[in-house]
Amino acid sequence: MAADKQIDAQIITDKLSLFYGNFQALKSVSLEIPARQITALIGPSGCGKSTYIKTLNRMNDLIPGVSIEGSVLIDGEDIYSPDADVNLLRKRVGMVFQKPNPMPMSIYDNIAYGPRVHGTKKRRDLDKIVETSLRRAALWEEVKDRLRKDAYSLSGGQQQRLCIARALAVEPDILLMDESTSALDPLSTMKVEELMYELKQKYTIVIVTHNMQQAARISDRTAFFMLGEIVESAATAKLFNDPQHEQTEAYVSGRFG
Repeated sequence: MAADKQIDAQIITDKLSLFYGNFQALKSVSLEIPARQITALIGPSGCGKSTYIKTLNRMNDLIPGVSIEGSVLIDGEDIYSPDADVNLLRKRVGMVFQKPNPMPMSIYDNIAYGPRVHGTKKRRDLDKIVETSLRRAALWEEVKDRLRKDAYSLSGGQQQRLCIARALAVEPDILLMDESTSALDPLSTMKVEELMYELKQKYTIVIVTHNMQQAARISDRTAFFMLGEIVESAATAKLFNDPQHEQTEAYVSGRFG
């Protein structure tokens, strides 16, 4: 794998392999992801990007027959160690999925749900969390007068920003975004991209995207996946403008994918 100079990594995966039964979906993936930057994972469909991102908060644990080799360190802690607290991990590492998935409840309760689960009960505290989270997701001004309305009354783009606000409400350190704009119209996509750019001042963000232009626009670093392996990882400008591997050049120039 081609890479550039050492980085100050918050997330380190070392020789990470993942199997669905007998099928190997990830093959000895080693990658360093820096804090408070946007790291994009690119590559053709079925190459392991989404599988990889789900190892970072152990979402793959929910799939029967999954086994993992290698290690995933976040802030130096092995998240797959026997004494790791998975609930705490998923609080620290939030996730936003491809399609908006608000819960069938009010806008307010969508945001307050996580903090309530983690022990916040006072209405005053919840009110503050809801407002702060919606402001961070650039949604407060649009919904502040209808917090008791059903979340499904929002547009698709607003629902996705609501899901981002819901993830932020439990104060994560890391935000995973798996194709989180692919179901949105161009204007909503632009709003979410602008939001990601602002959020990286406080959060480490990892995105999966099929959109080369999006990766080039908003990410600081990019990793190119092929057939469960990382072909190349580098600063985004370097990977797109001066790829070190023929497969990378072919993919980012649109010759396959």
